[in-house]
Formats: sequence, C-alpha cells, structure tokens
Amino acid sequence: MDRLDNTIRPYAWGSTTAIPALLGVEPSGEPQAEMWMGAHPGAPSRTARGTLVEVVDADPERELGAAAVAKFGPRLPFLLKILAAGAPLSLQVHPNLQQAKEGYEDEERRGIPVDAPHRNYKDANHKPELICALTEFDGLCGFRDPLRAAELLAGLGVDSLKPYVDLLHAHPEDAALREVLTAILTADPEEMQHTVAAAATACTRLGGAYAPYADIAHHYPGDPGVIAAMLLNHVRLQPGEALFLGAGIPHAYLNGLGVEIMANSDNVLRCGLTPKHVDVPELLRIVRFEASDPGVLRPEASPEGEEVYDTPIDEFRLSRYVLPEGGALHDLTRDTPQILLCTAGTVRADGQELLPGQSVFVPAGEKAEVSGAGTIFRATVIV
Repeated sequence: MDRLDNTIRPYAWGSTTAIPALLGVEPSGEPQAEMWMGAHPGAPSRTARGTLVEVVDADPERELGAAAVAKFGPRLPFLLKILAAGAPLSLQVHPNLQQAKEGYEDEERRGIPVDAPHRNYKDANHKPELICALTEFDGLCGFRDPLRAAELLAGLGVDSLKPYVDLLHAHPEDAALREVLTAILTADPEEMQHTVAAAATACTRLGGAYAPYADIAHHYPGDPGVIAAMLLNHVRLQPGEALFLGAGIPHAYLNGLGVEIMANSDNVLRCGLTPKHVDVPELLRIVRFEASDPGVLRPEASPEGEEVYDTPIDEFRLSRYVLPEGGALHDLTRDTPQILLCTAGTVRADGQELLPGQSVFVPAGEKAEVSGAGTIFRATVIV
C-alpha cells in the first residue's frame, strides 16, 4: 500500500483551525478548507511512486482491478476529502449522468474554455456525494414542504417577501417551488439587497430556527441565496451521521468538519451564496423541485465490525471501523482499489502507523490488514 501525501485547498470558506487540530499541527492563520485524497488531476495525492494519477495511468488494471476498469474506465472513480467549513459554502446542485454528458458536449461544441468562469460543465460525469460528520455539522439539504417554507418566510414580517409566500401556497408543489426560486434569482438586484438586509435583521432578532440564516446573511450580505436558502431543510449532523446528496438536490454545507466522498467530477451549478457564475436557466433545468426529508444516514454495522454508509451509487462505497484497544485484526483485502483514512487514535495498516488525517492507497487485491485503537474510514467502489 502507498502512503499518501495530500494537498490542502485554501478556499475562503475553510476553517482556520479544524484541519490543523485533526492533524495535530499549529494553524497557519489561513483557511484550510479541504484535504483531497485521490487521483483528481486538480490536486492528485502523491506517493513514493509518483502522483496517484501517474500510478494509476501506468497500469490501471493492476492498481484498480479488472472489474473496476471494465465498469468505470481506467481511472479512480471517487475522490475522498476531509472538509472543514468555517463559513457557508455556495448553494448548489449537481447534474445526473445524462445531464452532465449533454451539458459537457454542448459547451465543448460551443467552444467554451474549460477554465472559463461561466462554464458549467468541467467534465461529462455526475457528482453524487456523501458527507459524514466528524464534529457537529450543519447543512442545508433538499426543499422544505412549500407550506413550511411559506410559514418561515412569513414569520420574518418583511413586506417584500409576501409575493414569495403567496407563490408557495400555489399548487402543484413542484410548480410553486420552481416559481419561487426563479423569482428570487431573477429579482431586481437592488430590491433584493434591501429584502435580504431586512430578512437578515429579522433573522438575527428572532434567533432559534432563523439563526442559521442570520449567519448565512452575515457572510453573504445582499445575496439572493440567503432567501433561497430558507426554502431548504436545515439539518445538524452529529458525529458519525451522514448525508447523501444525489443529482438535482439543492444543498449547502454551513459549518463543521467531515469526511466527504464523491464521484470524480467538478460539475457544480450554483444557486447563490457565491460571487461565482449563476446560470439560472441551466440551474432550473437541473434542480429537482420536490420537497424531501434530508434523510440522515447512520451506518449499518456488520458482524465483522464494518459500519457501512449505504448509498445508491457504485462509484464509491464509504465505511468505517471503530477499533478498540487490543481488538481483533481486520482483513480489509478487496479486489477493488481502496483509500484508508485514519480520523482518530492510532491505526496500523500492514505495519504502517496512521495518525489522524493520514491515509494510504491500497491497490486492488493487495493485502490490507488493520488493527490498533482508533477510527479508520474505508473508501472503495462497488463492482
């Protein structure tokens, strides 16, 4: 197995303390948002054999296994991250596989450079993802029932929100949600700034269920995404709980430290809470306008001690082992590629000691035995 040297991305929304605390190092004072583990070309993990991209490219079947290559092609299908949100991320959705292919081909045909700020589709892949909390973790996930969203907006007592409240009482549900989100994102910018400012003041005064939106407005004053965020379910994960974000589900992470895994893609369509490009027509094509429960996931334990986060995706499979001192040796050998990540205690993986934040890549079929006293996350694929 290959010990990984991973890149930390310094996005502005990142916590300045959470990742350093996990790694046991002094904070630099700069935001540290995400640590990437995998073979994404934007920041591939480094090994003694070269970058993980180079390792996989040199012999895909040896590193990934014949079955994974046959199903997903000659690349690692997932990207694993430690994510540390110190401020809200952009409100966003991801396309399904067909939408991603169509969008990518269309932008390629129109000659839009991949690095253009108004480009939506960086690749032709979908981007389902799973976030598992290491600390208390706040997020937004999926639309509220329209009537509950109307009640929340009405409770602010802001006159300029009344048209949205009235729209949310319309039928059918999907049309009501579509009309309100469209109205919010296409409103006159100056008028929307006044609306958001009044809503933010009310959220701060009222607190309680409004407190998350007061914090969002503090970070993104005047952004229409503040009002759009109030259409969504607020959820607070406890350590070990997770959220699965499928195609078309609007979401945003607000605060906390977690392990995130996703299909290896960069495709994001933003709804707000960002200075970046918001393509309203394309966004409205991708969003699933239906009320839904956030669906908090708790791991399902096997007799062997593996706790699996069950998702409907084959590109990744995330599980964890909580290893007690003096516990049994666990054989994790598998005919698919794996990344093992320690998040607590000290774990030994085939003689290599892993401390919190340290990880290894295990090629398909290579022996992987773990022991120790700590927590280890296991990322692989389903073939």
